[in-house]
Amino acid sequence: MKIATIIARSLLGLVFVVFGSNIFLHFIPMPPPPEGPAREFMTALFLTHYLYVVGALQVVGGVLLFTGRWTPLGLALVGPVIVNILCFHLLMAPAGLPMAIVVSLLAVPALALPRTFRRSREKRPDSLGLAPLGNCDGKRNRQFLIHNFT
Repeated sequence: MKIATIIARSLLGLVFVVFGSNIFLHFIPMPPPPEGPAREFMTALFLTHYLYVVGALQVVGGVLLFTGRWTPLGLALVGPVIVNILCFHLLMAPAGLPMAIVVSLLAVPALALPRTFRRSREKRPDSLGLAPLGNCDGKRNRQFLIHNFT
């Protein structure tokens, strides 16, 4: 399961880096949006430059997911984008719905494993090596401070 999670997380990160970069660099030709609300929605995003904010979130979140360094932060950045992609294709442009579902399914393994968020919940000692407050050993802390900072 760990390997499947790494593969899904890396693919999701790669998808968001590529398509987020495409918003800025235009290396993948974009077909014109279909008539109706989808065209008006995309025009509004483009004219207000909101599309660039979404692209930046996609690139940053994708890099964080692809590298695996801050997976929870990467998921927090691309999670709302995934929801918006899904809603856009469900409500305005159903032709792209299969790809939106694939992207949504790639996010599930990264969210399903509790070890993804384990680091944020663990009680860790200070970065100086001092004992946590619950196990305070004053003598050991004083010795550490005297030895390292005098």
